[in-house]
Amino acid sequence: MDFSEKLSKIKDKYDKITDQLSDPDNTKNHDKLISLSKERSDLTPLMTAYERYMKIINGLNGNKEIIDANEDAELVAMAELEMEELKAEREKLEAELKFLLLPKDPNDDKNVIFEIRAGTGGEEAALFAGDLFRMYTRYAEVRGWKYELIDLNDTGLGGLKEAVFSIQGIGVFGDLKFESGVHRVQRVPETEGSGRVHTSAASVAVLPEVEDVQVDINPGDLKIDVYRSGGAGGQNVNKVETAIRITHLPSGIVVQCQDERSQLKNRQKALKVLRARLYDSESKKQASEIAAQRRIMVGSGDRSDKIRTYNFPQNRVTDHRIGLTLYNLSGIINGDLNDLIEQMKIADRTERLEAD
Repeated sequence: MDFSEKLSKIKDKYDKITDQLSDPDNTKNHDKLISLSKERSDLTPLMTAYERYMKIINGLNGNKEIIDANEDAELVAMAELEMEELKAEREKLEAELKFLLLPKDPNDDKNVIFEIRAGTGGEEAALFAGDLFRMYTRYAEVRGWKYELIDLNDTGLGGLKEAVFSIQGIGVFGDLKFESGVHRVQRVPETEGSGRVHTSAASVAVLPEVEDVQVDINPGDLKIDVYRSGGAGGQNVNKVETAIRITHLPSGIVVQCQDERSQLKNRQKALKVLRARLYDSESKKQASEIAAQRRIMVGSGDRSDKIRTYNFPQNRVTDHRIGLTLYNLSGIINGDLNDLIEQMKIADRTERLEAD
């Protein structure tokens, strides 16, 4: 199917959905109405670009008729000039339409489970993990997203051994999915008297939050332990067994939550993390089987990959997957991730267009 045929078929689909939305039978069916509205909303950007594209095509055809008639030299010259401008616009719009025609990642609109763990580098790695935690939560605040702590294991010296939290909002996974991997930091630790630059690392995992229906968990496969929470939190936190640890026996995955004072709420949060990890594990198995024939440049989520380096002495951040270097580390570490994320999305778009 060529480019024009694809667009024509999608236009027919869009018109059909529009007609269905005005059908009295569908307006009475709430679930059907929501489904149709979402489907139409997803297609609207493509249809808006398609309408602009058709205006350009009609303009090109109209100018061609004037040129072919060859009756008025001045009119023909104007038509030829306009045709060159329209051809340039058509080329830009075709590139935009090809991107919009790419299959959308079904997870892009989902909320995420974020996991940050200190890696090699001792306390300096834990301090860097804390920096990453603040960086992402500040970015969430700037975007107007909500984040919720699930589990936090600090070192007592300002660093974090591990942080697990969720972020909810529009298009969260679509923006943050490229953050999975090993993040490396190069800087002089506060405890380093000689001024020598140390290299430490922390790992980041970004998992799409999934619904119960997407992951079937057999209660018989779960080992659930309750224990007393640690850390600050008031009189209740250390006296009542509210913290939850869930072990999924078939996979060996262990999750825990102690942020809430209610055992039930901690259990619900822990199960949410477990579902996300199981879904992520199964998705990676399927992706490796389907995409074994080519390397995925962006967003592989392979935690063994070193994806980015934060060099404090030079105020430099380098993303090794796309060879991008930005000299704005101070802004980025404080949550100004817009440029970095946009460049990752552009690189992903380019890779997919070339592979299409």
